[in-house]
Amino acid sequence: MPHTPDTNIIEVSNLKKTYTDGGTSTVALDGVSFSVRKGEFLAIMGPSGSGKSTLLHLLGLLDVPTSGSYHLNGRNVTSYSSDELAHIRNEELGFVFQAFNLLPRTTVVENVKLPLYYSDIPEHEWDVRARAAVESVGLGHRMEHGQAELSGGEKQRVAIARALVTDPAVIFADEPTGNLDSKSGKVVMSVIQRLNEERGKTIILITHETSTAEHAERVIRLADGAIESDERVKDRLSATDEFVK
Repeated sequence: MPHTPDTNIIEVSNLKKTYTDGGTSTVALDGVSFSVRKGEFLAIMGPSGSGKSTLLHLLGLLDVPTSGSYHLNGRNVTSYSSDELAHIRNEELGFVFQAFNLLPRTTVVENVKLPLYYSDIPEHEWDVRARAAVESVGLGHRMEHGQAELSGGEKQRVAIARALVTDPAVIFADEPTGNLDSKSGKVVMSVIQRLNEERGKTIILITHETSTAEHAERVIRLADGAIESDERVKDRLSATDEFVK
């Protein structure tokens, strides 16, 4: 059944994660419950140790909860096989990390193609898809450049293009402005916000910066592994045209 704008793409209930090391248990998440609508832009905030990175890893299918349930597109993720999970991670979920994670000595367009090598997308589509993704983040003029020739903000926009190339439904952005100056950070957030507003991508942003979270529609604040607040953003920042300059 096709999704409507009000369909929940993510639903988690009483999600808990406990790490055990040498007989010592540490509770990273303690009974977290919320849902995310298809096409929503959600920011998850909290200080170091609040559980936001653990939550990102669970939502991104990079780890499994100790208890509780996680439904993605209406299906409990425990019902997926390991092959199905790998397919979802590669084609239905996109990831943008603070450290960019670009391959050295490789052009922008080749970096963006990387997820396609592990996808079911026909090879004859790879170049067109990669170039379209690079254009979409305003870097068409940098297509054949190596990462050594790029600024930090441009590297992060390449990482966003790489996350986009398989046309995922959900994009996870983990502290995407953490290594950037304020001007570059605003450009990167403008790109991410446009993906939400103009292309309908569901965005889940992990950040400790209030100025970054203000680009989202909704902010969940974590403290000690639990939800402290879950509120709509009253005055959402507007996306700008800066990134196409």
